[in-house]
Amino acid sequence: MNRMSETGLVPVNCTPAGPRAPLRLASLLACGSILAGVPSLADAQTQPAPTQPAPAQSAPAQPAPAPRANTIRTIAVVGAERLEPNTILSYVRLRVGQEYTAAAADEAIKDLGATELFANSSIRNEGGNVIITVTENPVINRIVLEGNKRLKNDKITPEIKLAPRQIFTRSKVRADVARIIELYKRQGRFAAKVEPKLVQLPQNRVDIVFEITEGPKSKVRQINILGNEKFSDGELRGEMVTKQSRLTSFFSSNTSYDPDRLAFDQQKLRQFYLTEGYADFRVVSAVAELTPDQRDFIITYVVEEGERYNFGEVKVDSQLRDFDSDVMSTQLPMKEGDFYNAKTVEDTVEQLTELAGRYGYAFADVQPRFRRDPEGRKMNVTFTLREAPRVYVERVDINGNTLTQDKVIRREFRLAEGDAFNSLAVQRTNARVNSLAYFQENFEVKQVEGSAPDRIILEANVEEKPTGELQFSAGFSSIEQFILAGSIRQRNFRGRGQTIGLSINYSQFSRSAQVSFSDPYIFDRNISGGIDIYRRDFNSFNFTGNDRNTTFQQATTGFSLRAGVPLTEYMALIGSYTLNYDDVSLDESLFFSDLDGNGTTECDPLRAGRFLCDSIGKRLSSIVGVSLNYNSLNSRIRPSRGKTITLSGEFAGLGGDVRYVRFRGRAQQFWNVGNSGFIFSVLAEGGTIIPLQERAGAGVDDVLLTDRFFLGEPQFRGFAIRGVGPRILTQQSILNNVGQPVLDANGNPTYVTEHNQVRDDAIGGRNYYLGRAELEIPLGSGARELGLRPSIWADIGALWAVETPVLTVNPSGNQQRNADGQLLYQVLATGDLTTLAVQPDGTVNRRVLVAGTNIRELFLGNSASPRITAGIGVNWNSPFGPFRIDVSQTIRKVEGDDERRFTFNVGTQF
Repeated sequence: MNRMSETGLVPVNCTPAGPRAPLRLASLLACGSILAGVPSLADAQTQPAPTQPAPAQSAPAQPAPAPRANTIRTIAVVGAERLEPNTILSYVRLRVGQEYTAAAADEAIKDLGATELFANSSIRNEGGNVIITVTENPVINRIVLEGNKRLKNDKITPEIKLAPRQIFTRSKVRADVARIIELYKRQGRFAAKVEPKLVQLPQNRVDIVFEITEGPKSKVRQINILGNEKFSDGELRGEMVTKQSRLTSFFSSNTSYDPDRLAFDQQKLRQFYLTEGYADFRVVSAVAELTPDQRDFIITYVVEEGERYNFGEVKVDSQLRDFDSDVMSTQLPMKEGDFYNAKTVEDTVEQLTELAGRYGYAFADVQPRFRRDPEGRKMNVTFTLREAPRVYVERVDINGNTLTQDKVIRREFRLAEGDAFNSLAVQRTNARVNSLAYFQENFEVKQVEGSAPDRIILEANVEEKPTGELQFSAGFSSIEQFILAGSIRQRNFRGRGQTIGLSINYSQFSRSAQVSFSDPYIFDRNISGGIDIYRRDFNSFNFTGNDRNTTFQQATTGFSLRAGVPLTEYMALIGSYTLNYDDVSLDESLFFSDLDGNGTTECDPLRAGRFLCDSIGKRLSSIVGVSLNYNSLNSRIRPSRGKTITLSGEFAGLGGDVRYVRFRGRAQQFWNVGNSGFIFSVLAEGGTIIPLQERAGAGVDDVLLTDRFFLGEPQFRGFAIRGVGPRILTQQSILNNVGQPVLDANGNPTYVTEHNQVRDDAIGGRNYYLGRAELEIPLGSGARELGLRPSIWADIGALWAVETPVLTVNPSGNQQRNADGQLLYQVLATGDLTTLAVQPDGTVNRRVLVAGTNIRELFLGNSASPRITAGIGVNWNSPFGPFRIDVSQTIRKVEGDDERRFTFNVGTQF
C-alpha cells in the first residue's frame, strides 16, 4: 500500500537539485528531521495516484514492482590513499540494499569524523549509487619545539603524545598543547603560551611545530593572612614553604607560585597551630589571584584560630600483658596542664609502638583517643595499646635489579618468608638497602596483600644507579702548590656487593698508591673481610729562595688484613693485622757530613736536626688490632639521622722492630632538624699512643716519628696537611753583601720569616682530639635538582705530647766559645774578643757566631690548646662529577700552625 496515501503527507523536496549533486552535511542537518520519517519526492512520483474503488470484478494480474530510486545499489569510496576502501566502509553503517536517507548519510559522516582519520568527508547519492569522498588526515613527519629555553626538549617530549608516523588529529594537538602549558605551570610560568603550526609536505605529510613563548616566571608577590591574632603574619609566613619574592630570596625556587604547594602550606599552617595548642584551628579559604599585570600572584589566607587548649587527663590504657598502664602513664612526655601539642602526641605514638616492638609485640597497635572539653579548653588523651591480628610474610620479591644479584639485596632484609611481619624490621631493611647506595635514593619496601588476609608480600622495586667511581681531587696552598689525587673504585663488583679499588695520590708532600678489596659476606656467610696493599711516600721539604729542597723521605710498604663479625643488628667486632716496612731517609748531599774525618759520611745534626737524625733507618712493624663499631645511620652515603661509634686498639710488637699500644675513639651523630630539610651533625674523636720501649738519648721520643699521630687537612679543615701540632721551623739568618749575618739593634742575628723560605717539619704527637659541628642547609627545588648542598661548619682540635727535641741551634744562634767553654763576644769599638756580654760603660758587645752556622731551629706547636676554624662548604653533584669546595677562617691557632683558606675536589661516577 502506498505510504503517501496512508499518511496524507505531501513530500518535501530536500533532495539534491540534480541527480548527481552530492548531499552535503549542511543539507543533511537542515532536512534530516524531515527526511528521517518521510519518503522522498522520487518515491512519491513512482507511486500511482489514488483512485476510487472499482466495482467488484476479478483483479487483473499486477506487474512486479520496479526498484526504488533511493535503495542503495552500490557504495564506492573516492580519495582513499593509505586506507583500504573496505576499511573505510567498516566505519559507516550504510549497506547495499538499505534505503538511502539523509539521516543515514548524516550518521555516516559523523562516524567518519569520529575516527579522526579524515580532514574532510562527503556523501552523495547518484540514483542508488552512493559515493563517499574522503580527504585523509596527513601523516606526521616530525615534531619540532621552538622557543623553549627554560624547559629542554627531554623534559617536554615525553609529555607529547603525538609522534612521527602517526595520523595527525587536531584533538591530539590540542591535548599536547594543554600538557605543555601544564608543564610550564608546574615551573611557575603561568604566562606561557604554545601555538601549534603545520608545515605541509609532499605525499600528504606534515611537520608539527610547537612555537613556545615561555614568559616570565610567576612569583608570589605577596602573602596576606586574615584572621590571625595570636601569631604575626611574619611568624606564619615562616612556617610556609612558599615564600614572598624578595631580593634576599634570589636563589630560592619557593618564591614561584605552585597550586600544590599552596595546599601543602595550608597543611603546614594547621600543623603549626596544632603544635601550639589551637586544636580548633582551620583555614577558611586560600585564594591565589593574578596581579593586574598578569605576572605575579597574591595569595590570601583567611584563618580561624580558635581557643588554645591544655592537656587534660593523659594516660595509657594497655591491653598488653607486659606493660603496666599506670607505670607507663607516669612516663609520658606530656603532663596535665601543658599546652596541647599534636606533634608530641604523634611522637608518643611512635615511641610506644617502637617500645612494644622491642619487647616482641610486633603487631602492637597504638591508638590515641581524644576527649575534648571545650568549656575547660582541655584535651584529654588516652593512648590505647592493643595487639593487632598477626600477619606473616608470604614471600619477598626483588624487581628491577639487572646487575645486582638477588642475594645481595635479600641478605639486607630483616624479614624472611614465613616470619611474622614487623614494621620496625621493614624500617631497618629500608635503611640497610639505602646504605648500600646501589639503588635510588629513599628506597622503600612495598607491602602488598598476599593470598590470604593474614599474608603479606614484600616487594623491593629497585632502580640501579652507577656504583663505579672515578674521582679526581685537587687542592692548593701557597707552600704545596697543587695537590692531585685520583682513584677508581667499584662498590658493587660483578653485582656481588664487593668493593674493589685503586687509588693514586700525588703532591709535593706525598705520593701513594693502594689496591683494596673487601667483601661484606665472605663465602655468603655473615663475616666481612678485606685486604689493602699499599705504598706511601711522604716527603718533607724546605725552600732556599725559590728552590725546593727535600728534608726527609718516609717510604712505607705494607698490607693490611681485616675480618669482622656482627654482634647485634647495629654492632660489629672487627679484627685486623698490618705489616709495614718503613724506610726513613735524608738527602745525603744536603744533610750528611764526614763528622769523624775518616771519609765516612753520616747524618749531621747541625744540618738536618737531631730529631731527623734519630728517625732515619729501616724498621718492620707488626700490628694486630681490634675495633668495636656501632652504626645506626639511616644511610652510609648521605646520613640524615642516627649515630656511629668506633672504639679501637692496636698492639705493635708481635714481632718486628717497634712496640707500642695505640687507642682511638670516634663518635658521630646526625639529626633531622624538624621537617625543614636541615641536617645537623656533630663529631668527636681522639687518640693516644703509649710506647712499650725506651729509646736512648736526650730529647729522643720513645715513639718513632712514623708512628705518631698527625693532624690537618682533610680531617681538620682550615689547616694544611699535617698543619697542626708539634713542629720544628728551621730559619736561615739574613746575610749582608759580604756574607755576614745582619744583626738587630741588640747585636743579635736576624732570620727570615717568609713561609716559603722556612723549613717546616711536622713531627707529630702522642695525643690528639678533634671535634666538628656541621649544619647542612636545604635549598629550593631548583638548586636541589642541581645537586647543591651547602653547609656551615666549625672544627676544633689539637695535637700534642712529644718529647722536646734537642735543637741543633739555640734560638739565640750558635755562638763561639773559648777553650774553657765560655761564650765569646766582640767589642764593637776595637774588634777584640771578650767573654763579657756588656762593657762596663753599658755598651753591648756583639755575639761571635760559629762560621757557617747561620741557622736556628724553633720548636713550636706542642700544646693541647684548642685550635678553632669555621667556614662554609658546598657539595655539588655537577655534570662532571661530585664537587666539594670549602672556604675557612681560622678563629684560634697556636704559633707554628700552617693555615689553609681554600680547598676543593672533584670526581665522577660510572
